[in-house]
Amino acid sequence: MELFPPIPLAEWRDTKETLHRFAQVVGKVRLAASARRNHWWNVPFHLTGRGITTRPMGQVDGNPIYTMDFDFVGHQLVVSTLDGREISFPLIGQSVASFHDAVMAALAALDVRVRLDIPRPFDLPDAGRPFAEDTEHATYDPRHVNRYWRVLSQVASVLEEFAADFSGKSSPVHHFWHTFDIAHTRFSERRVDQPPQVDPVTREAYSREVISFGFWFGDDTFAEPAFYSYTAPEPAHLAEEPLVPTTARWHARDGSHLAVLRYDDARAESDPRAAVLAFYDSAYRAGAGRADWDIERLACPEGVTDPQLTARQG
Repeated sequence: MELFPPIPLAEWRDTKETLHRFAQVVGKVRLAASARRNHWWNVPFHLTGRGITTRPMGQVDGNPIYTMDFDFVGHQLVVSTLDGREISFPLIGQSVASFHDAVMAALAALDVRVRLDIPRPFDLPDAGRPFAEDTEHATYDPRHVNRYWRVLSQVASVLEEFAADFSGKSSPVHHFWHTFDIAHTRFSERRVDQPPQVDPVTREAYSREVISFGFWFGDDTFAEPAFYSYTAPEPAHLAEEPLVPTTARWHARDGSHLAVLRYDDARAESDPRAAVLAFYDSAYRAGAGRADWDIERLACPEGVTDPQLTARQG
């Protein structure tokens, strides 16, 4: 199977917009039904061998334990409970409105009661329109969705390898349904005091100093797939630091800077996987160096923290 197959945004924009909203419907169920974790770690999806999952939820809220899984091989949503009951329905041919209704009906049939506090998109152009009224977004090309999942899985594997080299507090590799990106974040544990007007989502996400790494599929503000990293709060002169490979750039955005490696530039490298790992490492060293993190103390080569084992490996 090809590593990092081409996935230009223009080819599947309509499908992506529909799938993004499907993901937000299920993501908001997860938000309502899961125990809250620091930095919203309870909310994102995790990858499976056939798609993405909410992971098990329920019980503490009186519902049976249940899981919601997107199957991007069979192209269906599967809702299953711990006692073996299961309901599935196809993703092909659905509008956001019909998908929303099918989700709610499946949950009710399994005796799951969940109320979405805000049953409409988050941070999307149609954020004022309820999911149940969206018949505009109704494109689902299974070839494009399967390719999205394959790329997502390949990027997740690279991020898992990169994550192994850090021993400090860090997030899982997870897929955010609100921004439709996959990310891994490292924390210094320095508290960040934010102005009172900052929204609750941002306040919790960035209550500590972070360096984040990820991949997105392109959007209206950056219309192509790319690997990225940012440091928040951004230390002075961050964008003066070198990045590798040479095609990587600092991209000014919303008063700060993103380290960006275009997906197509990574694909053009002789070893794309190594290029992405080197990019993430250079962005980490840029942010951690400027923010005065103890890079050596936090290092965890190949996932090993024990000094004797590290010496033996060396």
